Amino acid sequence: MRRKQAYFVSLLLLMCILAGCSSRPENVVESNKLPDIYPDYVGVTIPVGIAPLDFSMSDDGFDVVDVEVKGSRGGELHANGSYADFGIDDWHQLLETNRGGSLSVTVIARKDGQWTRFRPFDIHVSADELGEWGITYRRIAPSYEIYSRMGLFQRDLSNFDESPMLMNTQSPGACLNCHAANATNPEQYVFHVRGEHGATVVHRNGKDELLKARNDSLGGSMVYPYWHPGGRYCAFSTNSTSQMFHTAGPKRIEVYDSASDVFVYDTETHQILSDTLTMRKYWAENTPVFSPDGRWLYYITARRQVYPTDFDKELYSLCRVGFDAATGQLSQQVDTLIKAAAVEQGGVGSATWPRPSYDGRFLMYTRTNYGYFSVWHPEADLWLLDLQTLQTRPMDEVNSARAESLHAWSTNSRWFLFTSRRDDGLYTRVYFAHIGADGKASKPFMLPQRNPKRYYGELMYSYNTTDFTSKPVDIHARTMGYLIESPNRTPTEMKKMERND
Repeated sequence: MRRKQAYFVSLLLLMCILAGCSSRPENVVESNKLPDIYPDYVGVTIPVGIAPLDFSMSDDGFDVVDVEVKGSRGGELHANGSYADFGIDDWHQLLETNRGGSLSVTVIARKDGQWTRFRPFDIHVSADELGEWGITYRRIAPSYEIYSRMGLFQRDLSNFDESPMLMNTQSPGACLNCHAANATNPEQYVFHVRGEHGATVVHRNGKDELLKARNDSLGGSMVYPYWHPGGRYCAFSTNSTSQMFHTAGPKRIEVYDSASDVFVYDTETHQILSDTLTMRKYWAENTPVFSPDGRWLYYITARRQVYPTDFDKELYSLCRVGFDAATGQLSQQVDTLIKAAAVEQGGVGSATWPRPSYDGRFLMYTRTNYGYFSVWHPEADLWLLDLQTLQTRPMDEVNSARAESLHAWSTNSRWFLFTSRRDDGLYTRVYFAHIGADGKASKPFMLPQRNPKRYYGELMYSYNTTDFTSKPVDIHARTMGYLIESPNRTPTEMKKMERND
């Protein structure tokens, strides 16, 4: 009997606690203002299948929110508590019902005992599929000298599940860089490991191959990879990277290359296909990417400066050169698509991180005042180049006053992601946006999290080198750690194509 009494008392206490966590609005004051919510999901466009857009009031003085969501084509949801927490299955059903329609969101919030009903806002549900299972990314502390704890992660975009693919605890002291899949296909990827057990890891045809981290003939490591759509070739750059600190102003750190070159790696012959066209003596080539049809290699190039004194005179132009997959050779002609020029003289600044859409229609890139390492440049913005007209424009509909960079396309070319420091100026977060056939993008929305204010407030890591993945990446972390720790490495050899400078 006492055990039953204790059970009912405990149940009653639990019910009281739960009741205290939610409160129904009474004596509500009407407001014509839109609610100030975190993250800002007012007026965004989202795909069917995305995780629930949980949110809080930005003002911590609001202790309870009561949220009603109604679909333009039917269905509704209700959430009540310290933040709007929507059930995953109910949320997905509501989005499916309203594909191509919209959701009307009404927020009533309590502050100092007073309830306020704010003006409803819409969330648009696109008819365009996302077409991707999730995203991959590196999560790294924004430090300057030590790697600390870092890892490569993957996240299911339909819910809040995140899992590590590989942590540097599997190889203590290692720096894990630039996980890159072939057109979001996780069955073919590459990433670089720096440190005592450095290597370039190539996963292809179900096998892992670890290349020597450094080729003496090349003079550096293989970084910033991008796969040829055929799967045999992968473009890389090799960089001699340095950093320095600013003593004043909004910028903290400057990353620059005293030397860098672009080349293509042949996975079947283990040959580095070097070409003096993209490895010029007095020039720095960087961030190569193939076009979706494999016929072009895009990259950026700048006249080398005197470092570190003239770092801010380093201006990168955006170029492309033809590529023949049958021979692995570049063509004779280089096209300059965006010619760099100093901002102080009315020019366009520097272009970096080119990424063509998979339908071949557009190329998205980042502009900065100088240099290429846009993460640390507050002025860095996304730009869009129309590959049919070669007209370019700033993507004002997604840019902010803080750094935007490291963008990637979905394979159907209707969605893109990018990282930005707009949230707090310190950490890069992931944002998504829809883009139409006309190249116009929607208002971006932050990667959804359960209780996002708490999650992002406690997260002391930045998202880095983010990309879509069509399905989960099948990688065994412990086995990969053993491979990285082992001395077994596949050597690479140089195959040079000489040209007249």
